[in-house]
Amino acid sequence: MKTLHIITPVKDAIDSTLETVRAVLGSQLNVPFTYTVYNDFSTPDNTARLELAARELGFGLVNLSDLTSHPSPNYLLVLQRERHACLDNDAALLIVESDVVVKPGTLQGLWNCACEHPDAGIVASVTVDEQGAINYPYGFVSALDGQVIDSKKHCSFCCSLLTPRLLTHVDFDTLDDTKNWFDVTISHLALKAGLHNYISTALPVLHRPHASRPWKLLKYKNPLKYYWLKWTKGFDKI
Repeated sequence: MKTLHIITPVKDAIDSTLETVRAVLGSQLNVPFTYTVYNDFSTPDNTARLELAARELGFGLVNLSDLTSHPSPNYLLVLQRERHACLDNDAALLIVESDVVVKPGTLQGLWNCACEHPDAGIVASVTVDEQGAINYPYGFVSALDGQVIDSKKHCSFCCSLLTPRLLTHVDFDTLDDTKNWFDVTISHLALKAGLHNYISTALPVLHRPHASRPWKLLKYKNPLKYYWLKWTKGFDKI
């Protein structure tokens, strides 16, 4: 790895997104990096806020409405576009989702962990709530004990580094375009390719689940309604 492409896909929820952005820009990184926010059909007012913030804070902004007419979510398009760019630049892809707040040392820590594990496909930060307790989607992790877990379960893309090895071995252009989210699929394909997926409990990040898609909170508050919407409306295909 020579460089790092950091991305944040977002749809609305601009206040939490800008908290994510400021935390990323405040990272203590010792490697060359670019940072791009992908605006996935936010409202016109929120798009304007993102464009103003991009000028003031100095991050890259791609309005996906300039690239596609496909309705949100367009996670696959983002992943495909970034994979090609990373392969051209021998870069790792680091995803920080818009409901996550990193610490100053998080991103460098993920880079270091990937360098220390030459068989890594994905290196992910464990997620915690406001009180520091491990939360969704890493409820299966038992403790913040400073360990690096070699996980056979999938890594979420909440805050995850995808190594050039993974990007070489897993062709995102062949992924199922009827799905909305791809962390489970890509995690399994990494393992199938002989790579390992690691979760660092020493690099916890604050995660406010589904800040940009609040309807998904029904999964915890009203699961019957969540699954009814999921199957009848075709939402949230994993």
